Amino acid sequence: MKSKTMVYFGYIIKTSLILFAVIAITASSSKRQIYSSNENVNRNVDLSTMALFINKEEEERENAEALQKYLWGSLDSYTGDLTGYGADCPLCSGRLACMSKLDLSNGRNTYEDKTYGNINIVASSKNLPCGTIIRFDSARISDKPTIAIVLDRGVLGNDIDFLAPSEAYAAKYIGRSSITYDVLRFGWEK
Repeated sequence: MKSKTMVYFGYIIKTSLILFAVIAITASSSKRQIYSSNENVNRNVDLSTMALFINKEEEERENAEALQKYLWGSLDSYTGDLTGYGADCPLCSGRLACMSKLDLSNGRNTYEDKTYGNINIVASSKNLPCGTIIRFDSARISDKPTIAIVLDRGVLGNDIDFLAPSEAYAAKYIGRSSITYDVLRFGWEK
């Protein structure tokens, strides 16, 4: 015969095991719920992050398009004669009217602009302020559009003089032709 203490002790053990099993099952299912809700939170965060990323990419693309339009969009167009000249021409000093410190006596005919990079140098009348950026097509100079900056003077009206490596090069390869050119920037940026 079992004593009352043994029966009571057995009852406590069975109850404890059942209670332990219920707690374990409850904890296991609540972990699944917590994990599942975390998974949804993660999905929501991932979707929100993706939306922010897509919006940022779209904004960057729009900014890049606006910058391209700003840099390469035509502000105005002119028609005039294009001629070539060299820094070694008979009345030339090798210095430019807009930048007298820039020495071109060594045959240099380009300028490094902080916005447009390494570009050609042209002379114009005072119709175009110093620092103006123009774009034109001339098969005598390049098969691609030519980008140039106004850094010299000495021509009339809407004509443009293209600075060539030498006066001989200008006479042989550039000569004189009629062109239409686009203004991309008027004068120096402030």
